[in-house]
Amino acid sequence: MIRVIVCDDQEIVCQGLSTILNNDPEIEVVATAHDGFELLEAVAQHNPDLVLMDLKMPGMNGVQATQRIQQTFPKVRVLILTTYDDDEWLFDAIRSGAAGYLLKDTPSRDLIAAIKGTMAGNTFVDPSVAGKLLTSISVQKTTPSPKSSIQLTDREHEILQLMARGLANADIARELYLSEGTVRNYTSALFSKLGVNDRTQAVIAGLRHGLVDLDL
Repeated sequence: MIRVIVCDDQEIVCQGLSTILNNDPEIEVVATAHDGFELLEAVAQHNPDLVLMDLKMPGMNGVQATQRIQQTFPKVRVLILTTYDDDEWLFDAIRSGAAGYLLKDTPSRDLIAAIKGTMAGNTFVDPSVAGKLLTSISVQKTTPSPKSSIQLTDREHEILQLMARGLANADIARELYLSEGTVRNYTSALFSKLGVNDRTQAVIAGLRHGLVDLDL
């Protein structure tokens, strides 16, 4: 069972999302919150697996709350669900540690699939904002200096490149003729070397350090 907290400043949105998610036998909404402060209390009390987070809220907004969750509860995944596709919101949310970014016009079935996929280690970014994210990061990427260079094995390079293409662990395993367990081990090693906690952050770090080629 995937334990979820829904955080949105509109009560009707929380109720609607809770109804949709609780209809799936693999998901349970254990609490709702209406700003970042309420959310942090709810996370501490209910120990969820995932937070479904709006961005623009009073008090502590979704970006600030995501950052606090990653600092205090690093095992909790944060999936953004918002109406905002502005570059600033998008980049700030990803930099703060969000595991994915969806817009509120996402169909219910796709939202449920994204929640389950996020818990399986996949990354979900709404197609309407994915191009902005990759374009921005590719422009910013730099060649690392010898002192800060990250040394990856050839296999780790391959897996990181496939992650950047959006492949899940099972797909990577088939592509490279490896077991899923072996791919998970390589993924853990990648996260450690890159200093990140999830696949989105790994791809972003890879792009910034020149370890991923978007043209492949």
